[in-house]
Amino acid sequence: MTDRTFHFTLGPVQGFVAQARRTRDFWAGSFLLSWLAGAAMQTVIAQQAKIEFPAADEGYLAWLRGNGRGPRPRQGGIPNRFKATVGEHFDPMWVEQAVRDAWRAVAEIVWQADLARHCQRYPATRVIWDRQIDGFWEIAWVIGDDDSLLDRRKNWRTQLPPDEAGIKCSVMAGWQDLSGVPAPDAKALDGFWQPVRGDCGRDLADDESLCAIAFVKRRFPHYFEQVQVAMPGNWTLHGWRVNPQTPSTLDLAAAPWLAQVVKKESEAVLLRLHEAARSLFSQEDSGIHRLHCVKDACQMRGLNALNSSALFSHVLDNRKECPDQAAVRAMKHAMKALNQQEPPSPFYAILLMDGDSLGELLRQSGTAVSIALDQFTRKVPDIVYSHNGFLIYAGGDDVLALLPLEDALQCAADIRQCYFNAFAIQGLPSTISAAVEYAHVKMPLTRILRDAHSLLDEIAKEERGRDAIAVRVWKPGGQALEWAMPWERAFAADRQIKIAQLATQFSGNNTEFSSKFFYRIRERFDLLNPPRPKPGQTQEEAIFNKDDALSLLAVDYLASGINEGRRDKLKIKDAEAIIQPLLEQCRPVVRSKSDEGVSFSTSNRLEADGALLVRFLAHKGVER
Repeated sequence: MTDRTFHFTLGPVQGFVAQARRTRDFWAGSFLLSWLAGAAMQTVIAQQAKIEFPAADEGYLAWLRGNGRGPRPRQGGIPNRFKATVGEHFDPMWVEQAVRDAWRAVAEIVWQADLARHCQRYPATRVIWDRQIDGFWEIAWVIGDDDSLLDRRKNWRTQLPPDEAGIKCSVMAGWQDLSGVPAPDAKALDGFWQPVRGDCGRDLADDESLCAIAFVKRRFPHYFEQVQVAMPGNWTLHGWRVNPQTPSTLDLAAAPWLAQVVKKESEAVLLRLHEAARSLFSQEDSGIHRLHCVKDACQMRGLNALNSSALFSHVLDNRKECPDQAAVRAMKHAMKALNQQEPPSPFYAILLMDGDSLGELLRQSGTAVSIALDQFTRKVPDIVYSHNGFLIYAGGDDVLALLPLEDALQCAADIRQCYFNAFAIQGLPSTISAAVEYAHVKMPLTRILRDAHSLLDEIAKEERGRDAIAVRVWKPGGQALEWAMPWERAFAADRQIKIAQLATQFSGNNTEFSSKFFYRIRERFDLLNPPRPKPGQTQEEAIFNKDDALSLLAVDYLASGINEGRRDKLKIKDAEAIIQPLLEQCRPVVRSKSDEGVSFSTSNRLEADGALLVRFLAHKGVER
């Protein structure tokens, strides 16, 4: 019998990863999903089969087998979907069984360590636990040469989630919490969860009640090293030591600011700041020291990183978080003693990237694509780290990372270049699109994660034609702006992002100018734009052509106060040269690809969100 092709997928990806209250939940979901997919992949290999796509990461799989060398894997790197060439005696049920056994093993360790002794008086809890642990994963596989078979198999749903009653989980919507309390009852809920919270410390917030899946995600890092379970195919699956400290959204927002403070302030001022912060929050709860800029700055000064929660006024003013008002006053005085004009920005970034239209390339050059993706994913962790980010996942053509506001755009650009180079070496044309979500730390993390996928798929890929970057800004009141551009039009000559360069340029001017010029820019653009056509009508011509619009906005620029206090006064031509790049980033561009090549069409309309993004980046999201 000839060899056959085995296709495998594990889900639900979004249901497991994106439902997250903390960045640690986000990381934990991705890490465990990758580990389980790795168990499936290794079980395929144990049956003398060959992984065809994506290339198997032998270094990662060695850690699963218990004989890994070098740095331990810190984030997901095995995709939830793969295919392999298998022989006559291959048993696909072994692969499915391996995933379920691996998941049960890590769940049981968490149960025995954290819940078994507390739940002796709650027999319903173990019933809920087993139902949820056994009923969560959707595993699909097919054997056949047609790549569409797996998608067709996934549409034939045989895995239905169990019925869930009672109080629902605080993190994963729709799943019953482990208390088994049938209806809202604060006293009964607290009676179950308070002893558990006492053992779990700050891993569980006072208002959280979790289902089994969310509880495993929250607590498994403490016990992952203990995992050791026999797998079908006569091999043993292992865990390894992982660091449960993950940078929070506050850590990501504060990191560049704190790095500068540590580098520039005197030893006495830094000591006062650290002591004040330590009296409010434990350093052990912080993951900011895992970010490159803070780690380097603290090592240079011989300091430990403080807990970034103490750096934000909205946290200090929350009496539930900070009941010790004397300690709060001491922290605020320590902040005022710094030589910093502004507090840290309350914004951070989520970066999501995904390759464009790989299907045809895979059919033509599957081996070369696997090699290119393997080279790409090996380099991504260093790129993200060098931009002060925290990588959640890099596997196949997917990347997911958390970054400070200041670093997200250039990180995306460098990853795009890395992807382009990896495929160019193989002689293949391939592109990758990106979504960057700038979010205020008060915004619910799950909401922003969910939106990142629609921003990538609907705006960067569909609306802008792929090989593009799309950006949204979320403030506490909701979405503030959206901007998107094909990469070729977003790049400057030196492969820097034009919109980021403009932000740097405008941030060098006085803040009065920036506020004056950008404050009413949406109204100005509406006056210059052609009317929007009614249904059935063609686009009307603009009242002002592009040259006229440039001149009028240049006059407005000069009138905003830019020449105040300057000896070398800017003239109209100088202002036009400054404004021209900004207007180019405010005109929507659509990328089109055909047999003749790639082309770009530019709208006559000016969209103010491009200019407002410049202002947002220049001010780091802080209203002035």
